[in-house]
Amino acid sequence: MSKIVIVYHSGYGHTKKVAQAVLAGALEAGAQATLMPVGEMDDASWDELAAADALIFGTPTYMGGPSADFKKFADASSKPWFSQAWKDKIAAGFTNSATMNGDKFSTIQYLVTLAMQHGMIWAGTGMMPSNTRAATRNDLNYVGGFTGLLTQSAADASPEEAPPPGDLETARIFGVRIADVTARWIAARG
Repeated sequence: MSKIVIVYHSGYGHTKKVAQAVLAGALEAGAQATLMPVGEMDDASWDELAAADALIFGTPTYMGGPSADFKKFADASSKPWFSQAWKDKIAAGFTNSATMNGDKFSTIQYLVTLAMQHGMIWAGTGMMPSNTRAATRNDLNYVGGFTGLLTQSAADASPEEAPPPGDLETARIFGVRIADVTARWIAARG
């Protein structure tokens, strides 16, 4: 059974809701998966990250990049970087913001760079976008993420209202995918 940790920051609860949907998918796919809010980390948390087979990073996009709280976690990851503790683990990421774009890709690119600095293996969504005239807001991958999971929550919507069901279903399927990719990676490595 693969071990996946979803390490994330959520400023208002929307990104936490996405993290929970990713978790549900990973568990559904048979992974041992847990949520780790960056604001609640302690020394044991770093050990849990080192023992994981995959890390899924999640952060809201604020002002075109990751939140300051997530960035603080990323900066603190220089200690495991120094020992290459996360080398060859599967990595993936997601972000949520109030607009459909909001420079979300800058945040995903930041997460990719963080993973690459740690020597990790990045896995994208593996999903086609919903980009036809018949598409509706609740179709899978409506926001159109390939490199990472993208979700949207209107600025005046509470976490009970957003992200919309289609984004949360996309997040669940993303969790399934990362669990499957991780299981295949572990099997291939023997």
